[in-house]
Amino acid sequence: MTHFLDAGLGLKPPHFDAALDCSAAGLWFEVHPENYMVDGGPRLSWLEAIRGKHPISLHGVALSLAADAEPDAVHLRRLAELVRRIEPALVSEHLAWSTWRGAYHPDLLPFPRTTQALTRIADNVSRAQDALQRRIAIENPSHYLKLDGHEWAETEFLQELASRAGCGLLLDVNNVYVSASNMGYSAEDYIDAFPAEPVMEIHLAGHAPDPNLGKALLVDSHDAPVSPEVWALYERLIQRIGTRPTLIERDDNLPEFAALLAEREHAATVLRGNLAEAA
Repeated sequence: MTHFLDAGLGLKPPHFDAALDCSAAGLWFEVHPENYMVDGGPRLSWLEAIRGKHPISLHGVALSLAADAEPDAVHLRRLAELVRRIEPALVSEHLAWSTWRGAYHPDLLPFPRTTQALTRIADNVSRAQDALQRRIAIENPSHYLKLDGHEWAETEFLQELASRAGCGLLLDVNNVYVSASNMGYSAEDYIDAFPAEPVMEIHLAGHAPDPNLGKALLVDSHDAPVSPEVWALYERLIQRIGTRPTLIERDDNLPEFAALLAEREHAATVLRGNLAEAA
């Protein structure tokens, strides 16, 4: 179903009515499944109403696939129940960990990219895919400090993870720009090296300078429009790998729905332009 998706929007409750009424061609919406893993009630009814008109993608934040443990069985079961109920077009998660000994941490935490970690994460991804009975996409992280102990370049790590687990990848272009700025490497080189075939979805979002450090530390804030630099990286990516489902993420400082639709149309224009060139 993914090849029918055009550009989509991260969906928040204030935009429910506008989303339900919108009939833009190719439009789809993405939500965090953790907000809907319930047996019933208004929130789940809201999601089912949207699903009746538009494809839905589930973008998880709590499976903790990079943890030194298997995914929580109860969490995975509840996610699988939601997947069966909603039948999403896409399911994705982060290359990060967020749990330790039963405690959840309110962040997506980094890890050294070792071969040992690769084996563990591939096993966890495979467990998740078996439970969900579908292929999922794993998102590249944002980086804010240098860690010791890496044995793999990130793009090579993700390529090998996709090969071992049979999963897809979610390329967040804003994460690339933020990380490259913070770590001092070339965002263009990263985009050019990212494995093309496994990419199931692309994310675009805004970022902001740290309140204390300014542009010396960029934060993947999701509270601003997509920057010109990120748009340029996105266009570079699409020219190389072709059209892929693309999402505009906005989690804070929400504008009117029409403003998000305009950003979504920008992405859709890039995708359609690529299709026209390919034809």
